[in-house]
Amino acid sequence: MSSEYEATIGLEIHAELKTETKMFCDSKNDPEDVTPNINICPVCLAHPGTLPVINREAVRKVLRVGIALGSTLADYTEFDRKNYFYPDLPKGYQISQFEYPLVKGGELRGVSITRIHLEEDTASSMHDEVSGTTTIDYNRAGVPLMELVTEPVIKSPEEAGAFARELQILLRALGASEANMEKGQMRVEANVSVAKKGTRSAAYVEIKNLNSFRAMERAVAYEIRRQEGMLDRGEKLVKQTLGWNEVKQATFPQRTKEGSADYRYFPDPDIPSLKLSEIPEFSADSLKYDMPELPSERRTRYLGLGIKAEDAEMYIRNESLGRFFENVTQRYTDTKMVQLSSNYIANDLVKIIRDIGTRDTDLRDEISIKIPISAESFKEIISMVSQNKISSRSAKDLLLASVTDQRSPSIIAEEKGLFQNTSLNNLNDVVEKVINENPTVVADFKSGKSVALEYLVGQSMKALRGAADPSSLRSLIINLLG
Repeated sequence: MSSEYEATIGLEIHAELKTETKMFCDSKNDPEDVTPNINICPVCLAHPGTLPVINREAVRKVLRVGIALGSTLADYTEFDRKNYFYPDLPKGYQISQFEYPLVKGGELRGVSITRIHLEEDTASSMHDEVSGTTTIDYNRAGVPLMELVTEPVIKSPEEAGAFARELQILLRALGASEANMEKGQMRVEANVSVAKKGTRSAAYVEIKNLNSFRAMERAVAYEIRRQEGMLDRGEKLVKQTLGWNEVKQATFPQRTKEGSADYRYFPDPDIPSLKLSEIPEFSADSLKYDMPELPSERRTRYLGLGIKAEDAEMYIRNESLGRFFENVTQRYTDTKMVQLSSNYIANDLVKIIRDIGTRDTDLRDEISIKIPISAESFKEIISMVSQNKISSRSAKDLLLASVTDQRSPSIIAEEKGLFQNTSLNNLNDVVEKVINENPTVVADFKSGKSVALEYLVGQSMKALRGAADPSSLRSLIINLLG
């Protein structure tokens, strides 16, 4: 970005809530159901005479998100009608919240939150490019939808991506949403404006159709460059809504940006307002009662155990690896055992998982994966390493073997001769043989070349098939050549 300009970025993030039923009716909320128009009823299809009823669990989930963000929870709240016409909106308006959202304020990763409100989702439009027809699936119509709006304080695409990823893992930790962007359960829109440093532009653009964090980061970066170019050429920036073309890696105009007046908000007369302080289950104490450990708290705990920052991040983002790490280390009181376990999980086990699935993606961005070994077998291998029963090299071989052989790792290690050979006579015989076979290397060692010693250790380990302690071999070689 040019040093002459400064970007101002705000995010609007929608997340479908994980509830049994929809927001204002008892139709099933099932994002996995692929049969069109099966989870519908007269309420979510807007038949005349039907009345909406608030989903209490949806309200509770949004309030719990507010608690986790350190936000201010509303005392009074109401639902409004947001009026616009589109084929996927059966009523001709969307039930949302305007002046009195459920949550205000709060912070996540240093980014201030403006508000979080609750609304209903629209239906899904399915376009057939071959026939040129569009059909509507109303299964999603009426699904509870949380919208979070940040303050326009984000300054870079990377900061925007970090915020959105952190919100995703927070929603999952709270059980509020699966927040899977590929399935449309979490949708991110970015508001971007560029101006000379020290000034602010009112002509921001809103980028829609962002279906991944990487797409959002690329779209924001592109838009910053585009606006900088316009300012350099003396062109006027226009407030508008843009789409993102993943193929062309460029934004494109969709329409001019609407203001709140265009939607003609007014309180929905069919839905009673809520005085949340009068509802015991919505009190702060009740909402905090079964609050899980938050991602930020887990991160602090992991780092306090001496876990590498990048490994801690992987355990937090990847539910399967995080759960496996917890199962392996939960009874350890020695932080060295925790760190040893983490090293083998983050390096050796992750490599095996990638090789099995021919993965080239970052496991930090995956929700869950299949762990090919039980926590009990893994702990058995770690125990053998910590007690010097097997070498580090043998541990890697044993871990790989245990992925396909479900027997006890101890039995596998015995069969494969992986236990460290502590017989001094046997070690002497092997080391003396290696020394005799490498006179040039021995001469190099005696002339002061330290790399020669490591070569002799490596050859001895190879002859022993890894079944020896490298430090013991190193001492033995030095003694024999001393």
